[in-house]
This record gives sequence, structure tokens and C-alpha cells, in this order.
Amino acid sequence: MIELSLAEIAEVVGGRLHNATGAEVVTGSVEFDTRKLTPGGLFLALPGERVDGHDFAARAVASGAVGVLAGREVDAPAVIAPPVDKLSGGTDGGNAYVLSGDTDGVGAAVLAALAKLARHVTDRLENLTVIGVTGSSGKTSTKDLIAEVLAPLGPTIAPPGSFNNELGHPWTALRADENTRFLVLELSARGVGHIAELCRVAPPRVGAVLNVGSAHVGEFGSRQGIAQAKGELVEALPEDGIAVLNADDPLVAGMADRTKARVVLTGENSTAHVRAKDIELDEQARARFTLVTPQGEAQVKLAVHGPHQVGNALTAAAIALELGATPEQIAQSLGNAERVSAHRMAVSERPDGVTIVNDAYNANPESVRAALKSLATISRAATPARRSWAVLGPMAELGADSIRAHDEIGRLAVRLDINKLVVVGQDARAMHQGAHLEGSWGEEAILVPDVTAAVELLRDQVRPGDVVLVKASNSYGLWRVAEALLEAVSK
Repeated sequence: MIELSLAEIAEVVGGRLHNATGAEVVTGSVEFDTRKLTPGGLFLALPGERVDGHDFAARAVASGAVGVLAGREVDAPAVIAPPVDKLSGGTDGGNAYVLSGDTDGVGAAVLAALAKLARHVTDRLENLTVIGVTGSSGKTSTKDLIAEVLAPLGPTIAPPGSFNNELGHPWTALRADENTRFLVLELSARGVGHIAELCRVAPPRVGAVLNVGSAHVGEFGSRQGIAQAKGELVEALPEDGIAVLNADDPLVAGMADRTKARVVLTGENSTAHVRAKDIELDEQARARFTLVTPQGEAQVKLAVHGPHQVGNALTAAAIALELGATPEQIAQSLGNAERVSAHRMAVSERPDGVTIVNDAYNANPESVRAALKSLATISRAATPARRSWAVLGPMAELGADSIRAHDEIGRLAVRLDINKLVVVGQDARAMHQGAHLEGSWGEEAILVPDVTAAVELLRDQVRPGDVVLVKASNSYGLWRVAEALLEAVSK
């Protein structure tokens, strides 16, 4: 973060000083975890389900923090954030700022103040270009690719993992300082208006929308409702901005009418300005393709796994082209881009030849379909084909579409000739039923109650040379299945 005194921070957020002169200067990072604090940092006191950050204020200062951004008085130098409803230009106090354990709105006040501080810092950085990316799936993988292709052009900041909400968004923005040229932000939404609110925290000049799928359809009511929310990103762009839209998704391509910015289309569609042709997959479902751009063509060989990564790479390429990279530079960066965020198409080989594909960070119908197709590609690359296992858990937040969506995934596993389908948990039972109705009547489809049962089954039945995909919504913790299988031969 840029250097700011506690007095300046208090003025920015509309707060008041407590146990401080105001002359204390923040020279380090802003953190909500005392273990991450560096000398000169600012500690965020946030309430949680089990602990309240306000109780750790003194410890934070003892660890090197200059002060604390708090919602109530603490035993340390602090800026006390005003109540949310007194913040001019702040949130309306609705769903945008909800923390577990925040029974009195103290956490909401801190988050609202954090947003004001992030906006102040990004406004001060005149040489900073803010890039925002959203979509129903692929946001994190694409964010990582964008950061990779922009890094050769200048210092680049991007969030770790899926740090994309009302805490992670401003926290990431505050990592930027006078040396930062590019700030890559991932934007998520739980309702209409959330992305627009995040865009006010760190106004983007470049915005990319990847796709409109079924993720969170239970909260939005329909794919059209999801499209309305995702399109808030391109609506926030300035006239001299750039909107990067997926030409292969009609709901995304249709957002061109909702922005003042110049539109760049990506995809395999012939209308795309930046597109891929001659796509091939290797034995681990890594794509090779010809990158076609207005500036020329280049051969790309991705290091990340899955055919869906082609679209993600095209979005990254389009953004880098607009910001000064050449097709050749982009091809090299994409070829060097390894997986950064955990539990996303992480392909590991055991000494006995078993391949584990850990894609258990999140799951929705679109991403599960893509993962199953990758599994089929990997298993069939060998002669004879390797035995394939799909270990699938529930897909959350699908609302009334949940049973139908799980049923369709079970049927798809059969159509793709996946050898073994292991469905984990009663919430995914319709997936097991769908597989049976599609024609998997024997032991090909198995329903187990939990992670422990899945691990026991797989440890007993997986054989050398098998390929195992593990995928579910993150809250179900199926990544533990993948880690247990890897540990099984490492001990």
C-alpha cells in the first residue's frame, strides 16, 4: 500500500482516531491475520464465528502493526470506522457486507471503511491499470493467466486463490503501490448489484466476462439474472476502457450493448477478434492451438490442463494485446503459465502410474462437464485406454435446478464412457440415479455417504495406471479424497 498516516486514513474513511496521535504512518501491508503482519502494517479487526479480531488488536501492534482499523475501541492505536449508515458513499448496509459473527454491524463498518480506503489508494495511483474478470466459471484460472501474461509488461498484483468478495477485493487492491502497473481483480456476486459495488471499490479500465452458466442460479433465479449481474462489470467501464467478451456465449456477447467501452471479442467463433484455431489436446488434456489476432498469429502450447483453458487463455491474450504485448510474447507467457491456485485441475502422478486430477475447489454444471471431458481425454490418450474414475460431490447453490443438473451430470459420465462414477453424499444422489437411468446398472456407479467412505473405496479399488478425477463444490471438502490418494503411496 502507499504510505498513509493514521490521520489520513481516518479522514479517508470518515472515522476517528483512538489511542493514536495520527502521525503514525502505515508503510506495510493491510492484513486481517496477525500471522501475516509485517512491520509498519495495518491490522483489520474483523469479527468471525469463533474469534473477534478486535481481541487481537494489542497482539497485532506487538507484532509490528502501526495501528488497527476497527469497528469499536480497542487496546491499541486505531482508526475507528463509523457505522455503515453514516458512511457517505458507502454501502447501503444490505447483503454486500455480511460476516459470520457480525451481530452488531461492527464488521460491516470495518469492511465499508476498507472499501473507502482501497478506492482512495487506487485513485491516487495514476499509472495503475485495473483489470476485472468475472463469469460463472473459470474466473480464478483466468485471473492467474492474465497475471502471467501481464507480468513481463510491468509489476502486476493479483489475488491469491478466489479472493473475490467484499473483503478480498479491497484487500487485494491495497497491495498496489506506486510501482504497480497492473492490478488484476476477480469479481464474484451473490446478487444483483454486488459486482457494481466492487467496481466502485477499484474502478476497472479493462473488464472481461467469461461465461454465463448455472452457478448460483438458485440465488439469481435464472441464467438471465446471472447475465444481468455479470454485465455490471462492463457497465462500469469508462469510454476509453476495454470490454473483453466471449463471442462463443450469446449471453456474454450480448453485453456489448451495455458498455461505453470498446469491445474485443474472444473465442473460437469466426466473429472473434482474438480466436483459437487448430486446437489439439495432448495426453494430459493440455491444449495446443494457433492464436489468431489482428497483430498476427502465434503457436500456443498451454501448460495448464483442460480444453476449457483455451477460452481462458484467449481472454488473457486479448487483454495483454490491448496493453502492449505481442502475440509471440503472449504465446511464451501462456506456455510458461503453471497452475497457481490450489485444487483447480491439479494433475499429479503417483509412482505407480495413477493420475490424480484434483479439481475440487468448486463445481457447477459447466465446470463439471469440462472436467469430465478432460478426464475422458486423459484416459483415452493411452493405448489401451486407462481406467477412468469420476469422484463427484454435490454442486451447491443450484436452487430448483439442483436435481435436474445432478441427474444430467450422471448421465454425461455414462455417455463419456467413464468407467467408474463415485458419487459422494446424499445431496448428489440425483447424479447417481441419472447414471443408472442412462444405463450404468452395475458397479460402475456407486453412491457413498461421505469423504471417508470414498477414500476407503478408492484405496481398495484403484489400480496402477488408473486416472481419478475429484470434483465438487468447495464446501464439501472433496479435495481431501485427492490428498488421501496421493498420501497412500507416499508413506
